[in-house]
Amino acid sequence: MGELKFPLILGLKMCLVIMLITLQTALGQASRQEKMKQLSFMVGDWVGTSTTYKNDSVATKIPAFEKISYKLDEHIITIDLYSELLQLHTIIFYDEEEKTYYYNPYYKKGSAKYKAEFKEGKFIVWPSETKRFVFKLTPEGNFQEYGEILDKGRWVTYFKDNFKKIP
Repeated sequence: MGELKFPLILGLKMCLVIMLITLQTALGQASRQEKMKQLSFMVGDWVGTSTTYKNDSVATKIPAFEKISYKLDEHIITIDLYSELLQLHTIIFYDEEEKTYYYNPYYKKGSAKYKAEFKEGKFIVWPSETKRFVFKLTPEGNFQEYGEILDKGRWVTYFKDNFKKIP
């Protein structure tokens, strides 16, 4: 009888470990999806204008289109931006272990990976300590994205995209 005890105990311990790993994975996925749902305000087909600034003056103003979608059961968001000056494909995801969002843009000539955060209703991407991209809804319900550079202690806007949702 003692010979059967050891394999039975070992089997029970392995079952317990497998159950704990499964539970931890499920909880991590739920938390990750919860974080991704905070960004639902971005999802949609958007049309508008992309404006660049130089020395506080408008340098260019061109039409732009942006398609933002959930993918992989809402574990990631993809952004496809089209304008005369820029085509961009971006993937956003939340890393549960690092407790941070990642913003991964892909350009014709390369890609990048930036940390990001959701704060006060805004999704903020940090390419560096002195450069940020901010995504938000306006009070009218339109989607806005803008880039800023920290210059002498003040944030200066160097581009701003204003979009309306396509019904």
